[in-house]
Amino acid sequence: MNEGNLPLIRRLEEEHSLPSEDYERLLAGRDEETARLLAEQAVRLRQEIYGNSVYIRGLIEISNICRNDCLYCGIRRSNTRCRRYRLTPSQILACAEEGYGLGFRTFVLQGGEDAWFTDTRLCSLIREIKARWPDCAVTLSLGERSFESFRRLKEAGADRYLLRHETASPEHYARLHPPEMSFENRMRCLEDLRELGYQVGCGFMTGSPFQTVANLAEDLKFIERFRPDMCGIGPFIPHRDTPFRNEPAGTVDLTCYLLSIIRLIVPPVLLPATTALGTIHPLGRERGIQAGANVVMPNLSPVSVRKKYELYDNKICTGAESAQNVSDLNRRMRSAGCEIVTDRGDVKMV
Repeated sequence: MNEGNLPLIRRLEEEHSLPSEDYERLLAGRDEETARLLAEQAVRLRQEIYGNSVYIRGLIEISNICRNDCLYCGIRRSNTRCRRYRLTPSQILACAEEGYGLGFRTFVLQGGEDAWFTDTRLCSLIREIKARWPDCAVTLSLGERSFESFRRLKEAGADRYLLRHETASPEHYARLHPPEMSFENRMRCLEDLRELGYQVGCGFMTGSPFQTVANLAEDLKFIERFRPDMCGIGPFIPHRDTPFRNEPAGTVDLTCYLLSIIRLIVPPVLLPATTALGTIHPLGRERGIQAGANVVMPNLSPVSVRKKYELYDNKICTGAESAQNVSDLNRRMRSAGCEIVTDRGDVKMV
């Protein structure tokens, strides 16, 4: 092990905080032994709070129509090769009904920033889900909206909102997004969601284009300050129809290293082992769980649209990540020392 890493890990365990320069040192000094020790401590903390439980979320990808033109995203507005779709409210409810029968108690409605999904339509949909399945949580992941929109959705019954910050560096943010999108507005949205009482999730891509060790240290400091209830991180994977098509992908190793660090920073955080991890490595999600993650999000979307919601190349969508294969997913989680539970899976206050 890099000799300077052990005191940093001990301090992080005790204080759940490091100065930015020490996060940089811990990241720059990454090695196999440090990763092993971080993962051991992350799993220990997770077990203290959540036991061996892994929470499952039923992911419903409601639309791949998006007004934005993010440079890394396969459903970006200017991708004319993207086969667009939009689920109807009845299709979404059918997905939730199937998911409930399979044991899901959280539904994640995810999509591009599609103007068809107005507050009125979304509020009606959320109320219907909560009326039919009152023991379930509704998570939204629908991009940037106004404070008033977030308020209406919360009053309709939405419990959680996932909005990746993507990077805590304004300069890096500008290199990943078109000029009409702003770092300041993304941060405003996250603060609005927190003020309104949502369980809030942020997150970022590991190995995204132009990302530096200093950028990742900034991300960790942001997570330390913001203390999200959920944090979704996954490796950058290029998409063939974006400006970043020839950029190298992120790695499982760096993603898992960061998962462990984030668990030490915010012990009760809900950490997904993402589909992107499973896409770049056959055992990616298992490795994420072994690094301290405790959430998986199998796909409940209609099979006919799953390949169309392609944020990056070769996204897995029909194997163990499919909601219908939850028994296989449970077997894989058991191999990682955990057990899928039927539960809303709210963040635990400690």
